Amino acid sequence: MGLALTIGSPDTTLAIDVHDLVKRYGTRTVVDRVSLTVAPGRVCGFLGPNGSGKTTMLRMICGLLTPDSGHGTCLGHDLVREREAIKRQTGYMSQRFGLYDELTIRENLEFIGRVYALDRLRERVDEALERLGLATRQRQIAGSLSGGWKQRLALAACVMHSPRLLLLDEPTAGVDPKARRAFWDEIHAYAAQGMTVLVSTHYMDEAERCHDIAYIAYGELMARGTVREIVAGSGLHAFVASGEGADRLANLLRQPGITAAAFGTTLHVCSPERDALLAAIAPFRSDATFEWREADPTLEDTFIQLMATARDNSEG
Repeated sequence: MGLALTIGSPDTTLAIDVHDLVKRYGTRTVVDRVSLTVAPGRVCGFLGPNGSGKTTMLRMICGLLTPDSGHGTCLGHDLVREREAIKRQTGYMSQRFGLYDELTIRENLEFIGRVYALDRLRERVDEALERLGLATRQRQIAGSLSGGWKQRLALAACVMHSPRLLLLDEPTAGVDPKARRAFWDEIHAYAAQGMTVLVSTHYMDEAERCHDIAYIAYGELMARGTVREIVAGSGLHAFVASGEGADRLANLLRQPGITAAAFGTTLHVCSPERDALLAAIAPFRSDATFEWREADPTLEDTFIQLMATARDNSEG
């Protein structure tokens, strides 16, 4: 059964308003009746395992793919009949660096500007270079850039035509923490100016920087809301163990319905069944070496649990 994600107040004009989208490849349903509504100026995070349908969903929203069924609007345009109008007002950053390695940073941006037939091209390029800290590197060949600088160039190319919607598909994969933080600061700055942002990510700290998140597994939207709402609605219980060797208990505690993960020298154990969890840790709570305390489940705990209950559609 499809779930709907709404961001922003219900009376706000929606940037995205799509319902029951379906996309199939052969006998496999990649997106299965997913509905999504997003208000302008919001940052929505997509999370889910590889192959969950996140990229396909993004591409249907921006007009690059046509859904097999379903309906809705994006930026006020019909999702199927007005795809070209949607594309002109959308910036899409794919997982792979999609610009020209043999051109300089500036030449890449000038080329993108000509594709969009932008006016004030030189001024727009200068503004993009300055905003994303690329001005001093503008003559550098794109292929020689590190991952973080390629990311900045790709973002500059996506927003130079002033889109109303920005779609980012795992944009910070392989980027160092400092560059990731700077990137997210820019995302929120664009959102503050009214741009709507959808971003897929595998990083829990990035998910927590979104206004709202959606968890998609094997084509189905399984959870939506704020981080606090999703964790609170998970029904999970957790205990944390600390002390010398606590982290080494993980393999002893893992069993169906119970997850255990080491974080440094501490151990985090989680289950939807509190009684089963208490029974599993009971033999170790009497050991004075370890200190146990009940804790709140994390977003990662919640998503691991959702993955365990999701229906794998890889076989069709």
